[in-house]
Amino acid sequence: MSADRAEALRRSWHDVAARVAASCRSHGRSPEGVSVIAVTKGFPASDVVALARIGVTDVGESRDGEARLKKEQVEAAGVTALAWHAIGQVQTNKAASIARWADLVHSVDRLRLVSALASTGVGRDVLIQVRAGSSVAGSDGRAGATSADVRELADAIDGCGSLRLRGVMVVAEPGEPARPQFERAAEVWVQLRQGRDGVDVFSAGMSGDFDDAIAAGATHLRIGTAILGGRL
Repeated sequence: MSADRAEALRRSWHDVAARVAASCRSHGRSPEGVSVIAVTKGFPASDVVALARIGVTDVGESRDGEARLKKEQVEAAGVTALAWHAIGQVQTNKAASIARWADLVHSVDRLRLVSALASTGVGRDVLIQVRAGSSVAGSDGRAGATSADVRELADAIDGCGSLRLRGVMVVAEPGEPARPQFERAAEVWVQLRQGRDGVDVFSAGMSGDFDDAIAAGATHLRIGTAILGGRL
């Protein structure tokens, strides 16, 4: 890795951390209650190693093959303490592979995927991806569970000895204000927490809307471009 690239990552990471902290304070929250997941899909393992060495603890990937190889390369470089997040839509036939590298799967949105992940026998933490835009009650092939499906998914996850429900994830639908969508997803998260221990993750917000996510109570932000720049 060039010295220029390493310095660019250092500066952008500290800039994002400062912006997140300022946003937390403006919304009456403690910065310690919000984790930043650096979305490293499309970037080399050397970037992940450099980020880990300046304090990044969580990285997000969405392509199974890329993530598996990258994790191997990062660990071969001596970095083994990272938490790896599977943040993209998961195909059921990739569930076994993803369960081997992902510490937290963000995008569980259908019963078939719950069954596929559970059948691997690998203990994994999972989030239910919820839909909170105007099409929340519809069925148009978009990722994310509708409000009517969330309870059924949660019960199915609870019934799997190898899976642990940790919370919810939401991606704001484009063309609509992000904050109301995040607030609706936060309501789902609060409902799921009732009667359950450890449902402590609300994953929401990306480079362009993380202030709205923090305002809505997000505990984890998924930030790529603001840290790593445009996709290579």
